[in-house]
Amino acid sequence: MVHNPQANKAVLLLEDGTFYEGKAAGAAGEATGEICFNTSMTGYQEVFTDPSYFGQIMLTTNAHIGNYGTTQNDAESERVQIAGLVCKNFTNEYSRLTADSDIQDYFEKEDIVGIYDVDTRSLVRHIRDKGAMNCIISSVDFDIKSLKVKLNKVPSMDGLELASKVSTNASYEYGKQNEGFKVAVLDFGTKKNILDCFVERKCSLKVFPAKSSAEEIRAYNPDGYFLSNGPGDPAAMGYAIETVKDLLKDDKPIFGICLGHQILALANGIPTYKMHHGHRGINHPVKNLLTGKCEITSQNHGFGVSPKDVNDNLDKIEITHQNLNDGTIEGIRVRGKDAFSVQYHPESSPGPHDSRYLFDDFIQLLKK
Repeated sequence: MVHNPQANKAVLLLEDGTFYEGKAAGAAGEATGEICFNTSMTGYQEVFTDPSYFGQIMLTTNAHIGNYGTTQNDAESERVQIAGLVCKNFTNEYSRLTADSDIQDYFEKEDIVGIYDVDTRSLVRHIRDKGAMNCIISSVDFDIKSLKVKLNKVPSMDGLELASKVSTNASYEYGKQNEGFKVAVLDFGTKKNILDCFVERKCSLKVFPAKSSAEEIRAYNPDGYFLSNGPGDPAAMGYAIETVKDLLKDDKPIFGICLGHQILALANGIPTYKMHHGHRGINHPVKNLLTGKCEITSQNHGFGVSPKDVNDNLDKIEITHQNLNDGTIEGIRVRGKDAFSVQYHPESSPGPHDSRYLFDDFIQLLKK
């Protein structure tokens, strides 16, 4: 059952002038950001609460959003992080007995604006062909000229620093302390399930704000460092690049995921670039070049590590994983260091568990 068949009108305008009419979902108002699409068939709440999506309008290819409700247990952070939602069916009646809220109440509480009953198939094809771009959703203003003026004021994701906006404001401990290895987490927008994967492996964690100095992190006296996922352009994060350069001098294990992967590359002189429309979904095939095995991965990124520059620096960087769809670099290892990273999400929330061995690999480096 689609929520509220008498719903108010809503409109969607892309920066190239593409225009859609639909029905309003969630809170009344307007939302702006870069539109991107996610092909996941499940796990919508985990996607919505992933800090890596901060500043983005989420377009879902799955036809039904809301059909199993929401529950606090599925949240990957303290709030919904997407700027807005575009979907085919915004389904308010849910089937899951453990759910504690329907999607409409959840979005109203989180003040998230959405639009549904639009042709999401044509919209995904448009973005796939033309590339990710800014857009505006409105359920209060339907004048195209007015919407264009507002849309022109939205900054491009290229060059935008966002990690500090979703990072913790103060450091905090996570998991049982004084148990197992001590891992310092540099929080660029980490997900709860990533932290849980460390705790399951008996790690004591201390999570640090994105702009923490190397000295502040070292004061925790950790056994290793973790560089988290997060939103925005990694090249705009000079503060983090310099911190990681400094931490690399310690000869302690370093593990990076997604944005953390890009920061590790930048700290080693390898530039990043903005992808045409990115990778977002839970079925991306990746080959582990070290083992020859393939894995189905969960991904969420709009930037990547420059393949040309990695190949020009193979004396410093080893390519460990490669995307089998487009050949992009999915994993690297710093030669002479116990430092490695992957572009995808091995914590798999949502997604398959094929890649959780990477947490075990990090533990083995800590033991060494």
